Amino acid sequence: MDIVLEYIFTVQFFALALIVIILKSSIIFVPQNRAFMIERFGKFKSTREAGLNFIIPFIDRIGADRSLKEQAVDVPSQSAITRDNISLHVDGVLYFRVLDPYKATYGVDDYVFAVTQLAQTTMRSELGKMELDKTFEERDQLNAHIVESINHASSPWGIQVLRYEIKDIVPPNTVMEAMEAQMKAERVKRAQILESEGDRQSAINVAEGHKQSVVLKAQAEKEEQVLQAQGEAAAILAVAQARAQAITEVGAAANTSDGQKAVELDLATQAIEAKANIAKESSVVLLPDSGTDAASMVAQATTIIQSLNSGK
Repeated sequence: MDIVLEYIFTVQFFALALIVIILKSSIIFVPQNRAFMIERFGKFKSTREAGLNFIIPFIDRIGADRSLKEQAVDVPSQSAITRDNISLHVDGVLYFRVLDPYKATYGVDDYVFAVTQLAQTTMRSELGKMELDKTFEERDQLNAHIVESINHASSPWGIQVLRYEIKDIVPPNTVMEAMEAQMKAERVKRAQILESEGDRQSAINVAEGHKQSVVLKAQAEKEEQVLQAQGEAAAILAVAQARAQAITEVGAAANTSDGQKAVELDLATQAIEAKANIAKESSVVLLPDSGTDAASMVAQATTIIQSLNSGK
């Protein structure tokens, strides 16, 4: 009886172990951004993506494990010839990801190697269409053309190339020396152009300053002349007004008796001065008999003054 129980216990143990093994073999956990290719009897059955998945133990198996993440592959350095027959050594980095894990598994043997080789051949082909100077100036355009060409050729493999970056372009030493000489000449040329532009601008500034100085000087002289003329006109007007005022006051005073006497006295004084002046110019002076009369002397003085004024 004990042997039978022991046998039953052993059978149950092995059955339980077999069940555990079967369950463990039938359950698979696919990580995020990965895909498992399930094969049944060596033939593709299905694609299992992230999460909990079940398969038939001992019948189904995982044929391939493909990553759906973006991958970066270093493209080895290689030689290429440009359109102007310059040999270059170029290397780069290729960024791609698997879009269709089925095609990446069964459409090509090694998709990483295939894409890398395709990138190298495409890069040589694109460089052959460009001149040396363009390879440095239009590197972004070159990268875009390489990506477009690779995507067109790698579509049957379920691969999408996201971008391609050229790390370094190394021309021969002779070309490098020639390029350095050219760059040095360009720098000297730019320096000379900048210096000449500076001299030109300096001359323009000096001329503009001289022009402004002349204009300001002319304006100052004009304003000075205007002010001087205005001052002279004001002075003349003031003198004329003063004379008019004096004449007006003299005329008003002459209408009085005292004024008449003052006028006669002034005329007599002027007559005496006039006779003195005549005496200086001539040694003989003839006077009328009534020259001692004050009134006649005033009349004579008036006549002499008028004659002298008319003679002048």
